[in-house]
Amino acid sequence: MVSFRKYPLVLAGIISFSTQAADWQALPEVAPAPADNPTTAEKVELGQMLFMDPRFSLTGTVSCNSCHNVMLGGEDNRPVSMGVHAQTGGRSSPTVWNSAFNSSQFWDGRAATLEDQAKGPVINPIEMGMSEIEEAMNRVRDIPGYKPYFEKAFGTDNPMTVDNAAKAVAAYERTLITPNSAYDRYVKGDKKALTEQQLRGMESFASLGCNACHSGAAFNGPAMAPGTGFFMKFPTFTDNDYVEQYKLSEDTGRFTVTGKEADKHMWKVPTLRNIAVTAPYFHNGSVATLDEAVRVMAKVQLNQDLTDVQVADIVAFLYALTGEFPEQSMPHLPPTPGRSIIK
Repeated sequence: MVSFRKYPLVLAGIISFSTQAADWQALPEVAPAPADNPTTAEKVELGQMLFMDPRFSLTGTVSCNSCHNVMLGGEDNRPVSMGVHAQTGGRSSPTVWNSAFNSSQFWDGRAATLEDQAKGPVINPIEMGMSEIEEAMNRVRDIPGYKPYFEKAFGTDNPMTVDNAAKAVAAYERTLITPNSAYDRYVKGDKKALTEQQLRGMESFASLGCNACHSGAAFNGPAMAPGTGFFMKFPTFTDNDYVEQYKLSEDTGRFTVTGKEADKHMWKVPTLRNIAVTAPYFHNGSVATLDEAVRVMAKVQLNQDLTDVQVADIVAFLYALTGEFPEQSMPHLPPTPGRSIIK
């Protein structure tokens, strides 16, 4: 893979990259797992159940899948997601598909791993609304049918812990991989996998400098150590109408986590995988269509005004990043016969 850190002029569109397969990477069909949480079928089964179960939210109405719908593009196609009591936050839900290839999680990178990320929404007052993580875990413990699944996944020595629940959800999320897109087939040698328009878009994507940030197999930046995160300033060029029109500078990004001046408007570079099915776009979900998102990115990140033909070509290439979604069967959740655990 080309190391874009060596070529700072790429942002000015000076360097053109070829569309030869050697310069591009296909998506792996298996996600890497940490040494302390190897992926097993038992963890995945339990993790999917926990991912789908809304009973661990304050009102019993919000599950992980509510905002990261795996029957769709791994998010909810809303500008911002809705949590308990119909509350909404200020950021759009990122897709859970291929999130295993992120070196940090959340838009601001505040979680180092999928295991860390799984705990956050549960105690977010807007999202799932529980006051303490152990309170949510007590609801899990109060459902007798969950115990055998935890024991199969983690053994019989006190398996029903917060950390184990998070490990199970993370293990499930690492199975949410969408390989074998038209782009993947092309870089693996099938030269008929992309149309002429998609090939033009691929060349424009590279020559304009889009892959200075959106590089790597997941188009989310170079491979980095877990928890490191790959961040870029957004917006970079602010002397244009898009910044105000789409309120791109109102949220200061990673600065809200670190408090460091250098982190103002720094954002984790998101994946472009399946971007055609994850509208609306950007951290605040302010742009409704993919063609407009391409125009905005070109202007605020590269200071480029694209022609309609360039936009259409790049959009066609981005459609080629839509992969094959593994079939998802809804699990039967353990019941609490004759009573409710929602107070």
